[in-house]
Amino acid sequence: MYISHIAIWTQQLEEQRNFYVTYFGGESNDKYINSVKGFESYFISFDKGTSALEIMKRMDVTALKANIDCIGLAHFAFSLGSKDGVVELTDRLRRDGYVIAGEPRTTGDGYFESVVLDPDGNRVEITD
Repeated sequence: MYISHIAIWTQQLEEQRNFYVTYFGGESNDKYINSVKGFESYFISFDKGTSALEIMKRMDVTALKANIDCIGLAHFAFSLGSKDGVVELTDRLRRDGYVIAGEPRTTGDGYFESVVLDPDGNRVEITD
């Protein structure tokens, strides 16, 4: 058994798509549009055999922005395979104006990781 995909709502569909394609090597399908429901989405796949990310937009799905921990999805992580990769991608994201919510470090559970906020403020861990 494995996780097929994780889905997130957004009002910035193209920005989110570009973020995950540009910085995490994702491959996007063509945009799916259901005009009856006012729904649009992309599936972004990563290395073969891994989970995908579905980004979805519908005008009636909105939320208040609050950068606090709460019940629900806390973060998801991408493994780059090396500490150098974590540092390099973190620096690139910082130069490109993204918020680095956690600097590269070794965590108590043994991961070398950093944390970046995607365009909607979702926490994305970058691990070795």
